[in-house]
Amino acid sequence: MKISSTLSIDALRKLYDSKRGNGLSVLFPHLRKYGALFLFSLHGPSLLMGNISMSTVSILVVEDDEGLQNLLRRLFSQAGHEATIVGSGLEAIRVAKEIPVHVLMTDLKLPDIDGLAVLERIHQIDSKVIGVVMTGYGSIDCAVKAMKAGAFDFLTKPFDNEVFTITINRALEAYRRRQSTLSSRKSVRDRYQMEQIVGSSEPIRQVLEFVTKVADHGSTVLIQGESGTGKELVARMLHFNSARKDRPLIPVNCGAIPENLLESELFGHEKGAFTGAVQTRIGRFESAHGGTIFLDEIGELSLGLQVKLLRVLQERSFERVGGTKTIDVDVRVVAATNQDLEEAVRQKRFREDLYYRLNVIPVTIPPLRERRSDIPQLVNHFLEKLNHGKPTTMTDCSPDAMARLMEYHWPGNIRELENMVERFAVLSRSGTIEVSDLPERIRRSPVTAEQTAAHFISFSDQGVNLPREIEQLENRLIVDALRQANGITSKAAQLLQVNRTTLIEKMKRKGFAAKAQGLRVSEHFSVA
Repeated sequence: MKISSTLSIDALRKLYDSKRGNGLSVLFPHLRKYGALFLFSLHGPSLLMGNISMSTVSILVVEDDEGLQNLLRRLFSQAGHEATIVGSGLEAIRVAKEIPVHVLMTDLKLPDIDGLAVLERIHQIDSKVIGVVMTGYGSIDCAVKAMKAGAFDFLTKPFDNEVFTITINRALEAYRRRQSTLSSRKSVRDRYQMEQIVGSSEPIRQVLEFVTKVADHGSTVLIQGESGTGKELVARMLHFNSARKDRPLIPVNCGAIPENLLESELFGHEKGAFTGAVQTRIGRFESAHGGTIFLDEIGELSLGLQVKLLRVLQERSFERVGGTKTIDVDVRVVAATNQDLEEAVRQKRFREDLYYRLNVIPVTIPPLRERRSDIPQLVNHFLEKLNHGKPTTMTDCSPDAMARLMEYHWPGNIRELENMVERFAVLSRSGTIEVSDLPERIRRSPVTAEQTAAHFISFSDQGVNLPREIEQLENRLIVDALRQANGITSKAAQLLQVNRTTLIEKMKRKGFAAKAQGLRVSEHFSVA
């Protein structure tokens, strides 16, 4: 029988049902398991992987037996792959230094160095290589040694074509998954690069400067700030801009997990540790080994758990619930809270020694009312995000509406602003955000620039940040002038008694893109 066309899985299953007893029955369970497509001919099965570009997969084979070299060359050719085949370990290492290697298949016994040494040396060149070890001395001991050396699979000689095909299939699928995972991690890392932070105000510049300075250090960081200010975003930036970026980032919301479950969630438990513990489970700290654990709402921890967390911070070790074995972890701790922990310490709700362990490098995220000049950029950022791939064309914000948004005190901070912009986009679908679209609490009586300045600026015991207050007042005056001039920049410049080019440069720097004289003011509120 010769089948020369590629069949779907359903067609292959039908063929399986009709050809029982013809030698194909062994193969189909593996087809269902691995999801591959096979092309059958008189020469046997050959593998077609739909998710992997065959031309981009580099396979290196290390085998000193000339007869087996020829067999492997033929099997790879039938499977549609080109493999580089060499006869010694040192030659394989030389090849791996010259060309990329994605899958390595090596004999265990070689004339110069053994296959495990080859695998280890090539992993030093590229740790992502998928390794398969072949040997004529199959034993559990050999398999264990191969796995410890970093091998993905173990193949005992002599092997038949089916076993070979399945092994290569699994290795290529592992390579595909690894590439997909790396691509996904890169996408996440790109999402949390410094340039992705929206805003150019002095408070947000200070936060970015902080992240730049401390990201690559392993010290514990305590992030403080009101709800909705972006504490988790800063924690993710710290992780994805550090040397730990390719390791796990494990978030834990200490306020969302019941107290009786939180200890097991953080530290894991042994089988039988309590009713319902039917198997051993690793905790979040163990999962974060080599990476970062983000403890959000740290102020919600009970005093009992605070003691256990203190030990982990001091010794970087712990025992699972119900266990006696001490587990060492290499993990960076980033904690966040919207509470005043110093006040909590005074009220005996938070341990003083734990507070000082967490407060190694503190940072406070400013509320939105202290960075009002970033509101136009934030609004446009959220609009662009909502417009991307969704049936809405809400494009900008009228000057009156923007003025009210900048005057509002935003108790929910950036989260409240983002949710409000999403509501505009869903309900209005298209056009411009107008004052009539705003909630009643925001669109109440307008405020003059003088009143706004008086409202914004209040002296505390620490004084006032004069450059920031001047910047906010300047932004407010520019908005008022543009509104009064109906968006005509030359007229607005006259009202402000500055040159038109000076006004346009200021607008560009602040995120208002003045494209041409006579445009509506709403068109000026786009990111430059």
